[in-house]
Amino acid sequence: APPPAHFFFNTVRAPLPVLGFLMLRHLRTTFRAFRALSSRAMTIRTFSSVTDPSVFRTLKPYKPDAFKDHEDFLEVHRKMDTTLNLHLDTSLLDPEGIHPDKIYRNPSVGLLYEHACKYEKGSIIAKNGALVAYSGDKRGRCPLDKRVVDEPTTNKDVWWGAINIKLPEASFMTNRERAIDYLNTRERLYVIDAFGGADPKYRLKVRVITSRAYHALFMHNMLIRPTEEDLMDFGDPDFTIFNAGEFPANRYTEGMTSSTSVSLSFAQREMVILGTQYAGEMKKGLFTLFNYLMPKQGVLSMHASANEGKKGDVSIFFGLSGTGKTTLSSDPERLLIGDDEHCWTDDGVFNIEGGCYAKAINLSREQEPEIYDAARFGAVLENVKYDLISRDIDYSDNSLTENTRLSYPIHFIHNAKSQSVGPLPKNVIMLTCDAFGVLPPISKLTPEQAMYHFMSGYTAKVAGTEVGVKEPQATFSACFGAPFLVWHPSKYAELLAEKVEKHGANCWLVNTGWSGGAYGEGKRLSIKHTR
Repeated sequence: APPPAHFFFNTVRAPLPVLGFLMLRHLRTTFRAFRALSSRAMTIRTFSSVTDPSVFRTLKPYKPDAFKDHEDFLEVHRKMDTTLNLHLDTSLLDPEGIHPDKIYRNPSVGLLYEHACKYEKGSIIAKNGALVAYSGDKRGRCPLDKRVVDEPTTNKDVWWGAINIKLPEASFMTNRERAIDYLNTRERLYVIDAFGGADPKYRLKVRVITSRAYHALFMHNMLIRPTEEDLMDFGDPDFTIFNAGEFPANRYTEGMTSSTSVSLSFAQREMVILGTQYAGEMKKGLFTLFNYLMPKQGVLSMHASANEGKKGDVSIFFGLSGTGKTTLSSDPERLLIGDDEHCWTDDGVFNIEGGCYAKAINLSREQEPEIYDAARFGAVLENVKYDLISRDIDYSDNSLTENTRLSYPIHFIHNAKSQSVGPLPKNVIMLTCDAFGVLPPISKLTPEQAMYHFMSGYTAKVAGTEVGVKEPQATFSACFGAPFLVWHPSKYAELLAEKVEKHGANCWLVNTGWSGGAYGEGKRLSIKHTR
């Protein structure tokens, strides 16, 4: 409303500043009245026309104290993510000469999921809860690029040749420096401190340094996870893996034949990875170290899985990748000790790892229910294809590789032993994938026959387990694990013969390959029948 007439009449003779003050006070009162009326009108409009979206654009939500508390929590979380237990003092890696902005030591699975999805191209969360990740151009091991350092303290022990190719010590240090230089350029690094070897008597402290969250989660799954007390007292590692797989090796470095290099130094207890992001190289590097150290102590290291029956009867399953070690050891009627790497001592057997690494091609609940159900939150699905909308995994799709993989902690198998150790084995089963349809499904072996088959290690390289393998190829792999042997095969064979004789274990040869004809003619033996 306009000011009343007497307002101007009474103030005409007032000084100008006073007149201005009175006008300003009246305008303020008028504005407050208008705002109150607008607020009431808006309230009425809200209740009478709630479908009008413009209402929601103008209204401000009411924030109770709980919302403020949540915002405070998020702010604390943000600070913790960069300054407290997840972002450690970067002096942790000072001895290695690595000084990144952020170090995440043994981070939670949830954080690794977040970082993989945020920073790593193609990583997503599948419908079943597993993390889908991709290893780049290399989707299998690169055995032709594996090198072992030739140095005075260990060179007399190593079985040199096509398996263990010599690398000059200077070249190893060049690769090591190259990896460290690359890791120093990363904004964030992940450190996994964990153990190899379930038996405390033979356990090794392992440190993995990597720039990929996917690699960190993989090794979190595959190693034996420490308790908080273990982590506090961890100290210096017994074995360190520098994974700079995103960065290529220099092919002009002496001993290099490509831009990929997987090199080990037994003297320094270190492994350096360049030019390949395939996560399986890390687990096999640790296994190679055990293959060097254990025979020195009279312990047989084995490329084998193991499980235990209700009466305490342990079975060992020797076999190369793709022969059924993981699948057959994951038996609903028996306790799982481990699926891939074990040691046989005078007291029993123990698992080197804390997880499983199963082939995922054509995975189904009908054939392999335990492994199928292990694909859940915390697991890693490697190089698989999925539906872009539903995020369902297509396990039959081999367009990227035949070597699709699933990594998961061993406790994801419901009947896995809480401690991955067992008594002395009663049965030694040698698995072979016969691509020519010659061998019978099962054969009982004499001790002499067992040593022959163990030394010869006949099987077939199954498509996808190595780069370039597209269909099964006949091969002879000593001790069913020649790519990972360090000593001459006879040393492992002598240890096996000694333990079989001493403990009275039965030996068997089981064909998980083709029957009724060769590959392409006959039919591959089903898991159900083999089990």
